[in-house]
Amino acid sequence: MTRRLFLTAACSVLMLSACGFQLRGQQDYAFKRLYISGGTPAGAARLTRMVQGGSDTVVVTSPANADATLQISIGRDQSTLTLNSLGVVEEYALNLYMTYSLTGKDGTVLIPPSIIALNRAMTYSDQYSQAKAAESDILFADMENDAVDQLSRRLALVKSMHPARGQEVPGVAPRAPLPPPPL
Repeated sequence: MTRRLFLTAACSVLMLSACGFQLRGQQDYAFKRLYISGGTPAGAARLTRMVQGGSDTVVVTSPANADATLQISIGRDQSTLTLNSLGVVEEYALNLYMTYSLTGKDGTVLIPPSIIALNRAMTYSDQYSQAKAAESDILFADMENDAVDQLSRRLALVKSMHPARGQEVPGVAPRAPLPPPPL
């Protein structure tokens, strides 16, 4: 029985390594003290945990003590995605936009103003309006978590506090496509 368990575990490890799975591991940020300005308290707390837990960088509470300042603003909106034959909303598109930029202590732009844009489709029914309002809050929180995850990976692209010409991190302004509506 123990041999069978060992073989199962060994096969699982081999399959995971063959598919390219890799743990996040340690990040090596160019800055060692980061100040986060703006965003939501939950998003800032998650980013702080990710930065401090996965690197030797510390998030500070004062911009005067920071090597770099991260400016974050978050916007969200909701628009109609589909209507039924009577003109009643059946589906909403929920959109979250996280605008961010990273500047060094001396004013050097490390990451120019960039945007992370995410969206989700949510079915809707007037009959369950309170439940759907709670569902939209959950979806917005999930999108914010996804945006913070992307932002932490984006911060790792900064390799120097004074990048040479051509070595700057470019700004990103993608527009995420909406998922196709169900048929």
